[in-house]
Amino acid sequence: METEFYDQAFERQDYRAQPLRPGEYEACTFRNCDFSESPLVNVIFIDCTFSGCNLTLAQIKGTALRGVKFQDCKLLGLRFDECNSFNLSFTFERCTLTSSSFFGLKIKKTTFAHCQLRETDFTNTDLTGSAFPHCDLLNAVFSNTVLEQADFRTAEHYLIDPERNNIKKAKFSLPGVLGLLGKYDIQIS
Repeated sequence: METEFYDQAFERQDYRAQPLRPGEYEACTFRNCDFSESPLVNVIFIDCTFSGCNLTLAQIKGTALRGVKFQDCKLLGLRFDECNSFNLSFTFERCTLTSSSFFGLKIKKTTFAHCQLRETDFTNTDLTGSAFPHCDLLNAVFSNTVLEQADFRTAEHYLIDPERNNIKKAKFSLPGVLGLLGKYDIQIS
């Protein structure tokens, strides 16, 4: 039986041993909870906020994330590409998303603010109008990625091949824009 929760706060819960109950969570807040390696299968999150949570290697296959905010969270190795793609939308502030995957998703106008996105996979992802203010994109993978109107002005360590990605009207600034020339192995002084 599926359960519904509305406008509830969950604090300092450890969902590793006792996983979160399947159901629909709307306008709920999760603070300092540990979801690491726990299954979040058959769970729907609508307009929820995760603050200071650890979701490292959580199983999110089929999980619905609609209007979800992640703040100060650890999201290492998450397979967002396995989420329910219907109305998929989220924002990230001061989160660590190292080694996560957004492969093939349409996540236009997504904001990743002050996030660590090292070795994150954005292959075949539509990031039109997305913003990466003050993000670390060291070894993030951009291949066949739609980056139209995306904002990388304060992002750093990215390598984006303009021949393999759509960067029309994307915003870059110096010295970060040099990340568009990385494949040419040239020296700029």
